[in-house]
Amino acid sequence: MASRGLNRVQVIGNLGADPEERHSDSGTPVSNLRVAVNRRWKDAEGNPQEHTEWISVVAFGPLAEVCNEYLNKGREVYVEGRMQTRSWEDGEGNRRYRTEVVAQDVIFLGQRSQAPEMEEEEVPF
Repeated sequence: MASRGLNRVQVIGNLGADPEERHSDSGTPVSNLRVAVNRRWKDAEGNPQEHTEWISVVAFGPLAEVCNEYLNKGREVYVEGRMQTRSWEDGEGNRRYRTEVVAQDVIFLGQRSQAPEMEEEEVPF
């Protein structure tokens, strides 16, 4: 029997910039997000340490439209999706790779005043 894989990512962090809004060649809305996830610990001597991991996130369709309209730099978000690596050839003929999370759900955290007040039936996704 073949085994099944699982590709599921969950991230909570803060946006490092406003979403980058664009449309695909077919006209589908796209939102590119950069999410900063901080990790804090104490080293062997008890000194506090911190590391920030930057995670690229891409959302499509109605989810992208909501992200583009209501998210902004600094906003805390929960992102759930799958990991994907794409490759392409740049203008100089070099092979480039990008690993990103393809969002299936984005939940706005933190200050509610920045998010719209929506009834459940108004949520487009």
